[in-house]
Amino acid sequence: MSDLFSRAAVKDRRGQPLAERMRPRRLSEVVGQTQLLGAGTWLRRAIEGKRLTSIILWGPPGVGKTTLGRLIADEIDADFVSLSAVMSGVKDLREAVAQAESTKNLRARRTVLFVDEIHRFNKAQQDALLPHVEAGTVVLVGATTENPSFEVNAALLSRAKVLVLKSLSTEDLETLVQRALTDRERGLGALLIRCEPNVVKLIAAEARGDARRALSTLEAAVAVNEPNSDGEHLIDRRAVEEALQRKTLLYDKAGDEHFAVASALIKSLRGSDPDAATYWLARMIESGEDPMFIMRRLVIFASEDVGNADPRALTVAVSAMEAARFIGFPEALYPLTQAALYLALAPKSNSAGTTFAAAKEAVHAKGALPVPPHLRNASTGLARQMGHGKDYLYPHDHPGHRVAQQYLPDELKGARFYKPSDQGEEPGLAATYVQDRAAPKPKA
Repeated sequence: MSDLFSRAAVKDRRGQPLAERMRPRRLSEVVGQTQLLGAGTWLRRAIEGKRLTSIILWGPPGVGKTTLGRLIADEIDADFVSLSAVMSGVKDLREAVAQAESTKNLRARRTVLFVDEIHRFNKAQQDALLPHVEAGTVVLVGATTENPSFEVNAALLSRAKVLVLKSLSTEDLETLVQRALTDRERGLGALLIRCEPNVVKLIAAEARGDARRALSTLEAAVAVNEPNSDGEHLIDRRAVEEALQRKTLLYDKAGDEHFAVASALIKSLRGSDPDAATYWLARMIESGEDPMFIMRRLVIFASEDVGNADPRALTVAVSAMEAARFIGFPEALYPLTQAALYLALAPKSNSAGTTFAAAKEAVHAKGALPVPPHLRNASTGLARQMGHGKDYLYPHDHPGHRVAQQYLPDELKGARFYKPSDQGEEPGLAATYVQDRAAPKPKA
């Protein structure tokens, strides 16, 4: 039985890709994933106590699932056997289990069975794992980029704890790139390389949360860039673009260009221009913008600028956000573009913002005005004696389940904060409210 990541693997790592050479050798070298590996977390306690149970690591590519599986085996003093669900079948699985049983019986040592892309195992293959996971013959560490709830058998899922890994932040990737540039043993530190901080940021941004992509881009940029007469490799934007085989975009996520492009997106949506909105959205996505930033802006816009002119807009924006979170990039561009197009084409109303602003102004101008007695809760005898709830009109006892009565404090009686727009569905939604405000108060 061959172990793809055996400790007896080829010792000369010079022919390996940079991303492989730079894999962390211990947990302290792992960048990111503090939600799993931080002090006091379940996984950290399980590793430190050497009592790890089977787990499934769910996350996008290049975030360290394989590396974490290997490090876990080292930390709990277990052998590490790796299978790829794409390349392996039941026969390979049986051989791995037989090896684990032998290790357990002869050396009293556990085996971590790492199954990459476990969602690609069919039902029979997943079922074949069950008895060995249940008996503790192996500690299963499955890795998947797909939602385990849909792709992993319920029986196997119930015997493993699902742990979610996040895409690495730009700052995390910058740390990894800098580490590779300075590491003389495994990285590129033995070469004379000049890579300015803004180029390191560019490589990190273009990687979009994927450590393997960041290190592969760096390695390719060095390879395509011949050293100068002093033997120095200059890694600039041109070298990165040549390595990526495409143009990179000016976009500093902490600077003016970030806010300028975001502003252009919002103003294009507000101006009902789907072509411009899609262009600015593409600029943000292709420049490596944080997807959550884009999602938040679309959700905010749906309420701030579309509002009740089309109440469905908020549902579309939130659904796009959840879909994008679920499927990840690059496919997340579809729900985000769909939402942007919908928001651009929808009728517009900013009444949510103007109404709140008017109400807020009244709060600051008048202070904490008392609640009218008929609106207070008559929950005790004393409250009823004080007139709480008296003369309150219960809307469900009236035609249309609506009733006109005073709901504002006395000092604001008759105040108008809400001014509905004449766009889309809002006039229809507001029509009954306007009629109610003009109607006489019915007798109790």
